[in-house]
Amino acid sequence: MIELDLTAQPDPTLTAPPPAHRYRVPGLVLVAVLVLAIGGAAPVYPVLWRYLGAVPAPGGPETPFQLTGGRVYTVAVHGSERVTTAWSIAEPPRELWRNQLRVTLADPDDMGWGGLEAQQAGDVVLFSYRNVTSVVDAGSGRTRWTSPATITPLPGGRVGVVQQHEFRPGTVYDQASGEPGQLFFSATGVPHTEPPLRTDVRGVDLGTGRTIWTVSARGAVSVTVAPGDEPALLMLSSDRLQRIDGTTGAVVRAAPLPPVNGAGPSGGALVDGLMAVAYGRDGIVTEEVAYSADTVERRWSRPVPATMVDPASCSGLFCAGERRKLDVLDPRTGDALWRAPDDVDLSKQDGYVIEWNSESGLPVRLADPATGATRVDLAGWQNEVLGRPGRPMVLRRGLDAGASTFGVVLPRSDVIQPLGETGGPVSDCASDEQHVVCRTDGGLRIWAYRA
Repeated sequence: MIELDLTAQPDPTLTAPPPAHRYRVPGLVLVAVLVLAIGGAAPVYPVLWRYLGAVPAPGGPETPFQLTGGRVYTVAVHGSERVTTAWSIAEPPRELWRNQLRVTLADPDDMGWGGLEAQQAGDVVLFSYRNVTSVVDAGSGRTRWTSPATITPLPGGRVGVVQQHEFRPGTVYDQASGEPGQLFFSATGVPHTEPPLRTDVRGVDLGTGRTIWTVSARGAVSVTVAPGDEPALLMLSSDRLQRIDGTTGAVVRAAPLPPVNGAGPSGGALVDGLMAVAYGRDGIVTEEVAYSADTVERRWSRPVPATMVDPASCSGLFCAGERRKLDVLDPRTGDALWRAPDDVDLSKQDGYVIEWNSESGLPVRLADPATGATRVDLAGWQNEVLGRPGRPMVLRRGLDAGASTFGVVLPRSDVIQPLGETGGPVSDCASDEQHVVCRTDGGLRIWAYRA
Protein backbone atom coordinates (compact mmCIF):
# COMPACT_ATOMS: atom_id res chain seq x y z
CA MET A 1 0.00 0.00 0.00
CA ILE A 2 1.25 3.48 -0.89
CA GLU A 3 -0.09 6.38 1.17
CA LEU A 4 -0.73 9.56 -0.83
CA ASP A 5 -0.79 12.99 0.79
CA LEU A 6 -3.90 14.50 -0.77
CA THR A 7 -3.63 17.74 1.18
CA ALA A 8 -0.19 18.72 0.09
CA GLN A 9 0.08 21.52 -2.38
CA PRO A 10 1.95 20.90 -5.60
CA ASP A 11 5.22 22.68 -6.00
CA PRO A 12 4.60 25.26 -8.70
CA THR A 13 8.30 25.61 -9.46
CA LEU A 14 9.61 23.42 -12.26
CA THR A 15 13.36 22.87 -12.12
CA ALA A 16 15.70 21.30 -14.63
CA PRO A 17 17.43 18.01 -13.66
CA PRO A 18 20.87 18.45 -12.06
CA PRO A 19 23.88 18.09 -14.36
CA ALA A 20 25.17 14.53 -14.90
CA HIS A 21 28.51 15.09 -13.17
CA ARG A 22 26.68 15.52 -9.85
CA TYR A 23 25.57 11.83 -10.05
CA ARG A 24 28.93 10.39 -11.03
CA VAL A 25 30.59 10.03 -7.61
CA PRO A 26 27.44 8.94 -5.69
CA GLY A 27 26.74 6.45 -8.48
CA LEU A 28 30.17 4.90 -8.25
CA VAL A 29 29.85 4.62 -4.48
CA LEU A 30 26.45 2.93 -4.85
CA VAL A 31 27.84 0.42 -7.39
CA ALA A 32 30.75 -0.43 -5.10
CA VAL A 33 28.42 -0.99 -2.15
CA LEU A 34 26.16 -3.24 -4.24
CA VAL A 35 29.14 -5.29 -5.49
CA LEU A 36 30.43 -5.78 -1.95
CA ALA A 37 26.97 -6.68 -0.71
CA ILE A 38 26.37 -9.19 -3.47
CA GLY A 39 29.86 -10.69 -3.10
CA GLY A 40 29.46 -11.03 0.65
CA ALA A 41 26.14 -12.77 0.26
CA ALA A 42 27.42 -15.36 -2.23
CA PRO A 43 29.21 -18.44 -0.86
CA VAL A 44 32.96 -18.64 -1.60
CA TYR A 45 33.99 -22.06 -2.91
CA PRO A 46 37.70 -22.96 -2.65
CA VAL A 47 39.48 -24.16 -5.77
CA LEU A 48 40.14 -27.84 -4.99
CA TRP A 49 41.89 -28.81 -8.24
CA ARG A 50 44.04 -26.66 -10.53
CA TYR A 51 46.30 -27.59 -13.40
CA LEU A 52 49.74 -25.99 -13.02
CA GLY A 53 51.53 -27.13 -16.15
CA ALA A 54 53.89 -29.79 -17.43
CA VAL A 55 57.61 -30.53 -17.42
CA PRO A 56 59.47 -32.55 -20.06
CA ALA A 57 60.99 -35.97 -19.48
CA PRO A 58 64.73 -35.57 -20.23
CA GLY A 59 65.26 -39.32 -20.15
CA GLY A 60 62.36 -40.21 -22.43
CA PRO A 61 58.70 -41.10 -21.85
CA GLU A 62 59.58 -43.67 -19.17
CA THR A 63 61.72 -41.23 -17.20
CA PRO A 64 61.55 -42.10 -13.49
CA PHE A 65 60.57 -39.23 -11.26
CA GLN A 66 60.11 -38.42 -7.59
CA LEU A 67 58.00 -35.82 -5.81
CA THR A 68 59.70 -34.75 -2.59
CA GLY A 69 60.33 -31.54 -0.69
CA GLY A 70 57.84 -29.62 -2.86
CA ARG A 71 59.79 -30.38 -6.04
CA VAL A 72 59.83 -32.92 -8.84
CA TYR A 73 63.09 -34.70 -9.65
CA THR A 74 63.65 -36.53 -12.95
CA VAL A 75 66.64 -38.58 -14.05
CA ALA A 76 68.25 -39.34 -17.40
CA VAL A 77 70.66 -42.28 -17.67
CA HIS A 78 73.79 -41.97 -19.81
CA GLY A 79 76.00 -44.99 -19.23
CA SER A 80 77.52 -44.60 -15.77
CA GLU A 81 76.07 -41.09 -15.34
CA ARG A 82 72.72 -40.19 -13.77
CA VAL A 83 71.71 -36.65 -14.66
CA THR A 84 69.07 -35.43 -12.24
CA THR A 85 66.94 -32.38 -12.95
CA ALA A 86 65.13 -30.44 -10.21
CA TRP A 87 61.84 -28.81 -11.22
CA SER A 88 59.93 -26.12 -9.37
CA ILE A 89 56.22 -26.91 -9.33
CA ALA A 90 55.08 -23.35 -8.83
CA GLU A 91 52.79 -22.11 -11.57
CA PRO A 92 54.12 -22.50 -14.20
CA PRO A 93 56.65 -25.30 -13.43
CA ARG A 94 60.24 -24.56 -14.43
CA GLU A 95 63.70 -26.11 -14.31
CA LEU A 96 65.81 -25.13 -11.28
CA TRP A 97 69.09 -26.96 -11.83
CA ARG A 98 70.76 -30.16 -12.98
CA ASN A 99 73.20 -32.42 -11.19
CA GLN A 100 75.37 -35.18 -12.55
CA LEU A 101 76.09 -38.31 -10.48
CA ARG A 102 78.76 -40.67 -11.77
CA VAL A 103 78.61 -44.24 -10.47
CA THR A 104 80.66 -47.39 -10.90
CA LEU A 105 78.70 -50.07 -12.70
CA ALA A 106 79.36 -53.67 -11.77
CA ASP A 107 77.55 -54.74 -14.92
CA PRO A 108 78.43 -52.87 -18.15
CA ASP A 109 74.89 -53.52 -19.41
CA ASP A 110 73.33 -51.82 -16.39
CA MET A 111 71.46 -48.89 -17.94
CA GLY A 112 68.39 -48.66 -15.73
CA TRP A 113 67.15 -46.41 -12.97
CA GLY A 114 68.71 -48.83 -10.50
CA GLY A 115 67.05 -47.49 -7.39
CA LEU A 116 68.09 -43.83 -7.61
CA GLU A 117 66.20 -42.10 -4.82
CA ALA A 118 65.86 -38.43 -3.91
CA GLN A 119 65.27 -37.39 -0.31
CA GLN A 120 65.02 -33.85 1.03
CA ALA A 121 66.85 -33.20 4.32
CA GLY A 122 67.07 -29.59 5.48
CA ASP A 123 68.94 -27.53 2.88
CA VAL A 124 70.34 -30.55 1.02
CA VAL A 125 68.94 -33.32 -1.17
CA LEU A 126 70.29 -36.87 -0.93
CA PHE A 127 70.52 -38.73 -4.24
CA SER A 128 71.19 -42.42 -3.64
CA TYR A 129 72.07 -44.95 -6.31
CA ARG A 130 72.47 -48.40 -4.80
CA ASN A 131 74.98 -47.75 -2.01
CA VAL A 132 76.43 -44.45 -3.26
CA THR A 133 74.86 -41.25 -1.93
CA SER A 134 75.49 -37.80 -3.35
CA VAL A 135 74.62 -34.88 -1.05
CA VAL A 136 73.51 -31.92 -3.16
CA ASP A 137 72.79 -28.31 -2.22
CA ALA A 138 69.02 -27.86 -2.55
CA GLY A 139 69.38 -24.25 -3.69
CA SER A 140 72.11 -24.47 -6.32
CA GLY A 141 72.29 -28.16 -7.24
CA ARG A 142 76.02 -28.23 -6.44
CA THR A 143 77.36 -31.51 -5.03
CA ARG A 144 78.67 -30.89 -1.53
CA TRP A 145 80.09 -34.36 -0.86
CA THR A 146 79.63 -38.03 -1.75
CA SER A 147 79.46 -41.11 0.45
CA PRO A 148 80.28 -44.64 -0.76
CA ALA A 149 77.64 -45.95 1.66
CA THR A 150 73.97 -45.23 2.21
CA ILE A 151 73.15 -42.20 4.38
CA THR A 152 70.07 -42.22 6.60
CA PRO A 153 68.99 -38.65 7.48
CA LEU A 154 67.59 -37.98 10.96
CA PRO A 155 64.74 -35.57 11.79
CA GLY A 156 65.85 -31.95 11.67
CA GLY A 157 67.84 -32.34 8.45
CA ARG A 158 71.25 -31.71 10.01
CA VAL A 159 72.64 -35.15 10.88
CA GLY A 160 72.81 -38.37 8.88
CA VAL A 161 73.80 -41.89 9.88
CA VAL A 162 76.32 -44.05 8.01
CA GLN A 163 77.47 -47.60 8.79
CA GLN A 164 80.95 -49.05 8.30
CA HIS A 165 81.73 -52.76 8.72
CA GLU A 166 84.91 -54.65 9.56
CA PHE A 167 85.04 -58.19 8.11
CA ARG A 168 87.55 -60.94 8.63
CA PRO A 169 90.07 -60.99 5.76
CA GLY A 170 89.40 -63.58 3.08
CA THR A 171 85.60 -63.61 3.46
CA VAL A 172 84.68 -61.70 0.28
CA TYR A 173 82.24 -63.84 -1.72
CA ASP A 174 83.31 -64.96 -5.18
CA GLN A 175 80.27 -64.00 -7.23
CA ALA A 176 81.54 -65.90 -10.27
CA SER A 177 81.46 -69.15 -8.31
CA GLY A 178 77.72 -69.10 -7.66
CA GLU A 179 78.22 -71.04 -4.44
CA PRO A 180 75.02 -71.24 -2.33
CA GLY A 181 74.89 -69.96 1.22
CA GLN A 182 74.00 -66.97 3.34
CA LEU A 183 75.67 -63.70 2.41
CA PHE A 184 76.45 -60.61 4.50
CA PHE A 185 76.83 -57.28 2.72
CA SER A 186 79.06 -54.40 3.69
CA ALA A 187 77.81 -50.82 3.75
CA THR A 188 79.31 -50.36 0.28
CA GLY A 189 77.51 -53.43 -1.11
CA VAL A 190 80.36 -55.98 -1.10
CA PRO A 191 79.10 -59.52 -0.27
CA HIS A 192 80.87 -61.62 2.37
CA THR A 193 80.44 -65.21 3.49
CA GLU A 194 80.66 -64.33 7.20
CA PRO A 195 79.02 -61.64 9.31
CA PRO A 196 81.13 -58.59 10.20
CA LEU A 197 83.38 -58.65 13.24
CA ARG A 198 82.35 -55.11 14.15
CA THR A 199 80.09 -52.30 12.95
CA ASP A 200 80.77 -48.61 13.39
CA VAL A 201 77.71 -46.36 13.26
CA ARG A 202 78.72 -42.77 12.50
CA GLY A 203 76.74 -39.57 12.80
CA VAL A 204 77.78 -37.16 10.04
CA ASP A 205 77.08 -33.51 9.34
CA LEU A 206 74.87 -33.57 6.24
CA GLY A 207 76.24 -30.26 5.04
CA THR A 208 79.92 -31.22 5.08
CA GLY A 209 80.22 -34.98 5.61
CA ARG A 210 82.26 -34.44 8.78
CA THR A 211 81.95 -37.24 11.37
CA ILE A 212 80.35 -35.90 14.56
CA TRP A 213 80.21 -39.09 16.63
CA THR A 214 80.78 -42.85 16.40
CA VAL A 215 79.10 -45.74 18.23
CA SER A 216 80.48 -49.27 17.75
CA ALA A 217 79.11 -52.76 18.38
CA ARG A 218 80.24 -56.33 17.82
CA GLY A 219 78.86 -58.08 14.77
CA ALA A 220 76.09 -56.69 12.58
CA VAL A 221 73.57 -54.09 13.72
CA SER A 222 70.19 -52.79 12.59
CA VAL A 223 69.70 -49.01 12.67
CA THR A 224 66.23 -47.45 12.64
CA VAL A 225 65.22 -43.79 12.83
CA ALA A 226 63.25 -43.33 16.05
CA PRO A 227 59.67 -42.03 15.66
CA GLY A 228 59.04 -38.37 16.46
CA ASP A 229 60.67 -35.06 15.64
CA GLU A 230 63.83 -35.54 17.72
CA PRO A 231 67.05 -36.60 15.93
CA ALA A 232 67.36 -40.05 17.49
CA LEU A 233 67.93 -43.62 16.35
CA LEU A 234 67.39 -47.14 17.63
CA MET A 235 70.39 -49.46 17.27
CA LEU A 236 69.77 -53.18 17.56
CA SER A 237 72.80 -55.43 18.04
CA SER A 238 73.23 -59.08 18.97
CA ASP A 239 72.83 -58.46 22.69
CA ARG A 240 71.10 -55.11 23.25
CA LEU A 241 68.75 -52.41 22.02
CA GLN A 242 69.92 -48.81 22.40
CA ARG A 243 68.31 -45.44 21.86
CA ILE A 244 70.98 -42.98 20.71
CA ASP A 245 70.88 -39.19 20.62
CA GLY A 246 71.45 -38.29 16.98
CA THR A 247 73.08 -34.96 17.79
CA THR A 248 75.75 -36.18 20.22
CA GLY A 249 75.86 -39.96 19.80
CA ALA A 250 75.17 -40.45 23.51
CA VAL A 251 73.40 -43.67 24.48
CA VAL A 252 70.24 -42.35 26.13
CA ARG A 253 68.74 -45.72 27.07
CA ALA A 254 69.71 -49.36 26.65
CA ALA A 255 68.06 -52.72 27.22
CA PRO A 256 69.79 -56.13 27.25
CA LEU A 257 68.41 -58.72 24.83
CA PRO A 258 68.89 -62.20 26.34
CA PRO A 259 68.39 -65.24 24.08
CA VAL A 260 64.88 -66.64 23.70
CA ASN A 261 64.77 -70.45 23.57
CA GLY A 262 68.47 -70.42 22.81
CA ALA A 263 68.18 -68.01 19.85
CA GLY A 264 69.36 -64.43 19.76
CA PRO A 265 67.95 -61.45 17.86
CA SER A 266 67.93 -61.91 14.11
CA GLY A 267 66.53 -58.54 13.07
CA GLY A 268 64.14 -55.76 13.96
CA ALA A 269 61.81 -53.14 12.54
CA LEU A 270 59.71 -50.23 13.72
CA VAL A 271 56.06 -51.35 13.78
CA ASP A 272 53.16 -49.20 14.97
CA GLY A 273 55.44 -47.03 17.11
CA LEU A 274 57.21 -50.01 18.74
CA MET A 275 60.50 -51.73 18.01
CA ALA A 276 59.66 -55.29 16.97
CA VAL A 277 62.65 -57.60 17.56
CA ALA A 278 62.64 -60.97 15.83
CA TYR A 279 64.38 -64.02 17.33
CA GLY A 280 65.33 -67.13 15.40
CA ARG A 281 67.97 -69.02 13.43
CA ASP A 282 68.82 -69.37 9.76
CA GLY A 283 66.30 -66.75 8.73
CA ILE A 284 63.38 -68.49 10.47
CA VAL A 285 61.62 -66.30 13.08
CA THR A 286 60.34 -68.17 16.13
CA GLU A 287 59.61 -65.31 18.56
CA GLU A 288 58.61 -61.65 18.29
CA VAL A 289 59.23 -59.22 21.15
CA ALA A 290 57.96 -55.61 21.22
CA TYR A 291 59.94 -52.82 22.89
CA SER A 292 59.06 -49.20 23.53
CA ALA A 293 60.80 -46.88 21.06
CA ASP A 294 61.14 -44.20 23.77
CA THR A 295 62.17 -46.13 26.87
CA VAL A 296 63.33 -49.39 25.17
CA GLU A 297 61.34 -51.26 27.82
CA ARG A 298 59.99 -54.69 26.92
CA ARG A 299 56.22 -54.59 26.35
CA TRP A 300 55.16 -58.07 25.24
CA SER A 301 56.19 -61.13 23.27
CA ARG A 302 54.53 -63.86 21.22
CA PRO A 303 55.61 -67.10 19.55
CA VAL A 304 55.69 -67.15 15.75
CA PRO A 305 54.74 -70.40 13.97
CA ALA A 306 57.74 -71.99 12.32
CA THR A 307 55.97 -72.56 9.01
CA MET A 308 53.03 -70.84 7.32
CA VAL A 309 51.47 -72.16 4.12
CA ASP A 310 50.04 -68.83 2.94
CA PRO A 311 51.53 -65.89 4.88
CA ALA A 312 49.86 -62.51 4.56
CA SER A 313 51.58 -59.17 4.14
CA CYS A 314 51.19 -56.76 7.07
CA SER A 315 52.96 -53.41 6.84
CA GLY A 316 53.05 -50.96 9.74
CA LEU A 317 50.97 -53.06 12.14
CA PHE A 318 51.23 -56.29 14.11
CA CYS A 319 49.50 -59.33 12.65
CA ALA A 320 49.40 -63.04 13.40
CA GLY A 321 48.27 -66.01 11.33
CA GLU A 322 47.87 -66.75 7.66
CA ARG A 323 45.93 -65.08 4.89
CA ARG A 324 42.71 -66.97 5.69
CA LYS A 325 43.09 -66.62 9.47
CA LEU A 326 44.73 -63.26 9.90
CA ASP A 327 44.39 -61.47 13.25
CA VAL A 328 45.30 -57.83 13.82
CA LEU A 329 47.06 -57.41 17.17
CA ASP A 330 46.81 -54.70 19.80
CA PRO A 331 50.19 -52.86 19.77
CA ARG A 332 49.86 -52.24 23.51
CA THR A 333 49.48 -55.89 24.56
CA GLY A 334 50.03 -58.16 21.56
CA ASP A 335 46.52 -59.60 21.93
CA ALA A 336 44.24 -60.16 18.94
CA LEU A 337 41.82 -57.29 18.29
CA TRP A 338 39.93 -58.44 15.19
CA ARG A 339 40.15 -60.89 12.31
CA ALA A 340 40.65 -59.64 8.78
CA PRO A 341 38.59 -60.97 5.86
CA ASP A 342 40.05 -63.81 3.81
CA ASP A 343 42.59 -63.20 1.06
CA VAL A 344 43.67 -59.68 1.97
CA ASP A 345 46.92 -57.92 2.76
CA LEU A 346 47.04 -55.08 5.27
CA SER A 347 48.97 -51.87 5.78
CA LYS A 348 48.58 -49.00 8.22
CA GLN A 349 48.59 -45.35 7.21
CA ASP A 350 47.35 -42.15 8.84
CA GLY A 351 45.06 -43.77 11.39
CA TYR A 352 43.57 -46.34 9.00
CA VAL A 353 44.23 -49.95 8.14
CA ILE A 354 44.21 -50.26 4.35
CA GLU A 355 42.81 -53.56 3.16
CA TRP A 356 44.21 -54.79 -0.17
CA ASN A 357 42.91 -57.59 -2.37
CA SER A 358 45.76 -60.12 -2.35
CA GLU A 359 45.14 -61.20 -5.95
CA SER A 360 44.59 -57.87 -7.71
CA GLY A 361 46.65 -55.73 -5.33
CA LEU A 362 43.89 -53.09 -5.34
CA PRO A 363 42.58 -51.35 -2.21
CA VAL A 364 39.20 -52.48 -0.86
CA ARG A 365 38.44 -50.36 2.21
CA LEU A 366 39.85 -48.30 5.07
CA ALA A 367 39.25 -50.05 8.40
CA ASP A 368 39.38 -48.89 12.00
CA PRO A 369 42.65 -50.15 13.57
CA ALA A 370 40.96 -50.99 16.89
CA THR A 371 37.79 -52.72 15.68
CA GLY A 372 38.20 -53.59 12.00
CA ALA A 373 34.96 -51.78 11.17
CA THR A 374 34.76 -50.10 7.77
CA ARG A 375 35.36 -46.37 8.01
CA VAL A 376 35.74 -45.59 4.30
CA ASP A 377 34.52 -47.84 1.50
CA LEU A 378 36.88 -47.63 -1.47
CA ALA A 379 34.45 -49.06 -3.99
CA GLY A 380 34.99 -47.19 -7.24
CA TRP A 381 38.43 -45.97 -6.14
CA GLN A 382 40.31 -49.17 -6.70
CA ASN A 383 43.55 -47.86 -8.15
CA GLU A 384 46.74 -47.19 -6.28
CA VAL A 385 46.66 -45.13 -3.06
CA LEU A 386 48.97 -42.12 -3.31
CA GLY A 387 50.75 -40.30 -0.53
CA ARG A 388 53.22 -41.43 2.10
CA PRO A 389 52.44 -41.89 5.81
CA GLY A 390 51.83 -38.55 7.48
CA ARG A 391 50.52 -36.98 4.28
CA PRO A 392 47.00 -36.80 2.83
CA MET A 393 45.76 -40.06 1.35
CA VAL A 394 45.00 -39.36 -2.30
CA LEU A 395 42.88 -41.86 -4.24
CA ARG A 396 42.78 -42.44 -7.97
CA ARG A 397 40.42 -44.21 -10.33
CA GLY A 398 40.56 -44.69 -14.07
CA LEU A 399 38.23 -43.11 -16.59
CA ASP A 400 37.71 -43.68 -20.29
CA ALA A 401 40.62 -43.29 -22.72
CA GLY A 402 43.24 -43.56 -19.97
CA ALA A 403 42.23 -40.45 -18.03
CA SER A 404 41.94 -40.46 -14.23
CA THR A 405 40.03 -38.70 -11.50
CA PHE A 406 41.29 -38.07 -7.99
CA GLY A 407 39.88 -37.74 -4.49
CA VAL A 408 41.36 -37.21 -1.04
CA VAL A 409 40.36 -38.90 2.22
CA LEU A 410 39.25 -36.48 4.94
CA PRO A 411 40.06 -38.34 8.20
CA ARG A 412 38.06 -35.94 10.36
CA SER A 413 34.84 -37.08 8.68
CA ASP A 414 35.79 -40.42 7.07
CA VAL A 415 34.68 -39.29 3.61
CA ILE A 416 36.27 -39.00 0.19
CA GLN A 417 36.42 -35.46 -1.18
CA PRO A 418 36.43 -35.52 -5.01
CA LEU A 419 39.17 -33.29 -6.44
CA GLY A 420 39.24 -33.31 -10.23
CA GLU A 421 40.19 -35.06 -13.45
CA THR A 422 43.29 -35.20 -15.61
CA GLY A 423 41.44 -34.52 -18.86
CA GLY A 424 43.76 -36.87 -20.72
CA PRO A 425 45.59 -40.20 -20.39
CA VAL A 426 48.09 -40.58 -17.53
CA SER A 427 49.98 -43.50 -16.01
CA ASP A 428 52.23 -43.42 -12.93
CA CYS A 429 51.23 -40.78 -10.36
CA ALA A 430 52.58 -39.42 -7.07
CA SER A 431 51.26 -36.93 -4.52
CA ASP A 432 52.29 -34.84 -1.54
CA GLU A 433 50.38 -32.42 0.71
CA GLN A 434 49.39 -30.10 -2.14
CA HIS A 435 50.27 -31.62 -5.51
CA VAL A 436 49.64 -34.56 -7.82
CA VAL A 437 52.13 -35.45 -10.55
CA CYS A 438 51.39 -37.96 -13.32
CA ARG A 439 53.36 -39.33 -16.24
CA THR A 440 52.08 -38.65 -19.77
CA ASP A 441 53.50 -39.35 -23.21
CA GLY A 442 55.11 -35.92 -23.36
CA GLY A 443 56.50 -35.73 -19.84
CA LEU A 444 54.93 -35.02 -16.44
CA ARG A 445 51.73 -33.09 -15.77
CA ILE A 446 51.25 -31.34 -12.41
CA TRP A 447 48.12 -30.31 -10.50
CA ALA A 448 47.62 -28.48 -7.24
CA TYR A 449 44.88 -29.64 -4.89
CA ARG A 450 43.38 -28.44 -1.62
CA ALA A 451 42.08 -30.93 0.96
